[in-house]
Amino acid sequence: MNKEQALEDIKEAKHALVTQMRKMEDLLNGIDVPNPIAAAKEKCEFGKWLYSYDNHIRDILGEQFYTRLELLHKKWFVDYMKIFDMFVHEDKKTFMSKLLHSGNISSLEFDKAKLYFIELEETTKELLIALEKSERRLRALNESKFY
Repeated sequence: MNKEQALEDIKEAKHALVTQMRKMEDLLNGIDVPNPIAAAKEKCEFGKWLYSYDNHIRDILGEQFYTRLELLHKKWFVDYMKIFDMFVHEDKKTFMSKLLHSGNISSLEFDKAKLYFIELEETTKELLIALEKSERRLRALNESKFY
């Protein structure tokens, strides 16, 4: 992976994260979003990038930057799964169909989901800041550090 590709990958990782947050926000605002995100941290677009051995991102960024990204990504998924588990289950019903038709979502659960979303937003901000720092680090590195 060359420097240009590494920078493009970080840009795409940020975009994937922002896109997933938009989907979650849409769900909480009553917009039906089928399949909001993979329910495994290694399978979402951000996770595919972070855990790919082909991109050598751990080697390029260094252990400290990579570990920070990994910890924040894990935290993001913990926060995300609080909402996912409440509203989007294995039966593939969407959040709105459960909210409007099944009667399984109480107003208390919905309020909890909103609070969980606030936590998710904070974690997202931290993760985006870590990606920005990683991007600056990549820009500062000599091209010879890349594969």
